[in-house]
Amino acid sequence: MTLQQLNTLPKPALAEELTKCCGATNWVNSMCEIFPVADEQTLFDKAKAIWYNLSEADWREAFTHHPKIGDVNSLKEKFASTSKWAEGEQGAVKQAGQQTLEDLAKGNEAYEQKFGYIFIVCATGKTAEEMLELLQTRLPNSPEEEIKIAMGEQDKITRIRLEKLLAA
Repeated sequence: MTLQQLNTLPKPALAEELTKCCGATNWVNSMCEIFPVADEQTLFDKAKAIWYNLSEADWREAFTHHPKIGDVNSLKEKFASTSKWAEGEQGAVKQAGQQTLEDLAKGNEAYEQKFGYIFIVCATGKTAEEMLELLQTRLPNSPEEEIKIAMGEQDKITRIRLEKLLAA
C-alpha cells in the first residue's frame, strides 16, 4: 500500500490498517486524525510523537496485541491479522533448540507475573538466544524502568510495521 492509498482510505479502513502496526486504541484514533500525511517521514515522526504521549494503560493495551516470543500457536490463532509480520519478526525462534524454547517460556511466565504484561522486544533480526538473554537481563528491572523499555521496544515494532504496511 502506498502512502497515497493510505491517505485516501475511509477512517474505518485506515484504523484497521493502523491497528496492524500498533494495537493501542488511542494511538490508532490519534493517528487517524493526522491523515492525510504529506510524506513517510511525517508519518513516522507523528506515530512516534503520539506513542510517547500516550498513557501507560495505552502502552499495555498495545502489548496485548502481540504473541509471546516463541508462542507459535498464538501467532496462528489469536493474531491472524498480523501473524505473517509477527512470524517474520520472530522467525529465528523456529530454529531455536528445545532448551531455549523452554527457557523462553519460563522467562515469559516470570516476566508476565512480575510486570503484568508479556515480554515486549523488537525481535526483528534477533536470534532466540539473543531474545532470551534480553529477557533475562530485563527481568531484574523495576516496573518503572521496564515499562519505559517495553514502550521503546513497541515504538520500534510500530515503525517496522508501518514500513511493512507501506511496502505491502
